[in-house]
Amino acid sequence: MEKKIRVVTFGLGPVGSGIANLASRKKGIRIVGAIDLKYDGKDLGEVARIGRKMRIPVSADAASALKRTRPDVVLHATGSSLKDVYPQLETIIRSGADVVSTCEELSYPFQKQPKLAAALDQLAKKHGVTVMSTGVNPGFLMDTWPLAMTAVCQEVKKIRAVRIQDASPRRLPFQKKIGAGKSLAEFKKLVRSGEIRHVGLPESIAMIAAGLGWKLNKITETIGPIVAKKRVQSRFLTVQAGQAAGVKQIGRGFCQGKEVITLEFQAYLGAQESNDAVYITGTPTMEVIIKGGTHGDIATASMIVNAIPRVISAPPGLTTMKDIPLVSAIPNL
Repeated sequence: MEKKIRVVTFGLGPVGSGIANLASRKKGIRIVGAIDLKYDGKDLGEVARIGRKMRIPVSADAASALKRTRPDVVLHATGSSLKDVYPQLETIIRSGADVVSTCEELSYPFQKQPKLAAALDQLAKKHGVTVMSTGVNPGFLMDTWPLAMTAVCQEVKKIRAVRIQDASPRRLPFQKKIGAGKSLAEFKKLVRSGEIRHVGLPESIAMIAAGLGWKLNKITETIGPIVAKKRVQSRFLTVQAGQAAGVKQIGRGFCQGKEVITLEFQAYLGAQESNDAVYITGTPTMEVIIKGGTHGDIATASMIVNAIPRVISAPPGLTTMKDIPLVSAIPNL
């Protein structure tokens, strides 16, 4: 009988629960534990809406849960800030388990946070484990996918990726995160406080540049509102004309003063059509569009779970999506 991969899920918010739900359906995976402060003592099946009792109690004590369950890999989904989640990652690494995380700043931290990246890499190598972050964006749409497309190019001069999402069907926390329904003054205030911001564009830019061997001398990022031209609404909130319907965020990477990488993220109520697109200027010049866009929650859970075999087989240390073999879907039950 083939040995199953022992997995612990760490973080059971909407994304973490989706990850746990998917992992429970993969025939090569056995979930042996779950960690979350909010749901201490509850059954994982109930929390993650798996549809059956898992007989796995959620624990608020990460260290003891990891010691008791001895997983091969931990699926980590608790936050976007590397500084904030570093203590959690350290606990996991010291337990001897590999890590697949959703932390956006961990996806390619070498440029913005080199000291934390070096410390994490050193700790992971010391304990013989692999650490990697992935997801839909960063992790695929605006970094791994564009890099893969360049494989058929003789020359690449510029890369542009655009993600447009109609936020109307998304959950309320997402709609709040993009500032929908706020006045323009309120929107600017929330941008300054960091409450409105998609995390990961600079990391994706840095990873693309590293994958192509480009030496960037500057990375910039701008965030602004998409202003509603007419009244729009979701089942959660209403946006009046003149209010922010959502966010437009653009990251740019410059080489010798020339913009060579552009990543544009738009999420707002009332977008005519969601889509994901990559444009490559080079030989050949290419344009690829996913009509209807990519479902963020489904794609993130898929990337995390499907990356498990690649992370387990990767050398110890901090790695990235550009450094491992192609991630592909693994079988369900």
